[in-house]
Amino acid sequence: MQIPKALDPVEAVKGAFPEAVLDVVQFRDETTLVIHPKEIVNVCRYLRDTNGLIYNFMSDISSVDYYPDYNRPGRFGVCYHLLSMLYNRRLRVKVYLPEDEPVVPTVTGVWQVANWLEREIYDMMGIIFDGHPDLRRVLLPEDWDGHPARRDAPLGYETVMFSFNADEISKHKPFAKE
Repeated sequence: MQIPKALDPVEAVKGAFPEAVLDVVQFRDETTLVIHPKEIVNVCRYLRDTNGLIYNFMSDISSVDYYPDYNRPGRFGVCYHLLSMLYNRRLRVKVYLPEDEPVVPTVTGVWQVANWLEREIYDMMGIIFDGHPDLRRVLLPEDWDGHPARRDAPLGYETVMFSFNADEISKHKPFAKE
């Protein structure tokens, strides 16, 4: 079997989807393609199915809340971490989403593993994956209000106990006193 010659993923995607590529970031030998959110499914399918690319494994989907740093195209970023097992190459595909309507099409039709990963991002960040077959909370109860991984989520915290404040903290603890 003849393995096709490896293609440059940046040039291949720019050639196939010239309007979809918003930016290309090279950092420490890692390549990130910033894609228009409406084209994410087409670009992912192209990366998976094109000879010379064959990014056939999605290792992860992650999300970032850039609040309050608005020096980016959107408040939220969704990163798709891809691996071509045939060519042993990695690629990150990223979309930026606005604060008021963080919606991106689902890629579960391209990679089934995206199902649970997208549900986790929906649960923790509130990003909606349009067309997802089962978009519901996976970690928190359905009646939970808010999304705890957002940077503007209220912090509920407990003061850390040290030797100098142990007595003050212990009197608020719910354990039995002697």
